[in-house]
Amino acid sequence: MNKKNKEIIEILSKTYPDAKCELNHETPLQLLISTILSAQATDKKVNEVTEVMYKKYKDLDDFLEITEEQLESYIKVIGLYKTKGKNLMNLFRILKEKHNGEVPRTIEELIELPGVGRKTANVVVSNAFGVPAIAVDTHVFRVSNRLGIINEDNVLKTEESLMKKIDKNLWTISHHLLIFHGRRICTARAPKCGECPVNFLCDYYSENKKMLKVK
Repeated sequence: MNKKNKEIIEILSKTYPDAKCELNHETPLQLLISTILSAQATDKKVNEVTEVMYKKYKDLDDFLEITEEQLESYIKVIGLYKTKGKNLMNLFRILKEKHNGEVPRTIEELIELPGVGRKTANVVVSNAFGVPAIAVDTHVFRVSNRLGIINEDNVLKTEESLMKKIDKNLWTISHHLLIFHGRRICTARAPKCGECPVNFLCDYYSENKKMLKVK
């Protein structure tokens, strides 16, 4: 891990000491469900939905009793709710039939489940099971490339590159730090470069300083 990347992570750690997964959950199953629902939706909206849903449906056996229509009634305010609902119904059945009712602990097994891609799998293994992983969402992709930690043009290459550029013991926390920074300062539109604690290390800021009119 080079000096620049180490300094970026250290500064972001001090800036966001409370950085963590912002999807509310108490079990691996709840985290898996919430992460699937979070695709093209905000964590805030997902938390609003699951706060109500998880009070009634607490474990897999509870969800196995739900109908697709009942599930949709909870998640209909979230984007792509019909597709997500169908995937979740299939997922509940597969967990019971093929995984003894347990959420798989490996990325390879998780990505075989309906509605689960690498990002979701990485979120689950790192936050539910403590396995070092970097889940690349839109914030991680944008911020890591803007800062110049990496220079990649797609999500998979970004994940692979970050795993090489950042020490393994820092993968999970770095994922949270980059997301926090992306949501609070390094936003997609009109990033708050003047407030950024790592702007002096940032490639984007260096290249766009005059246009941004920030000292």
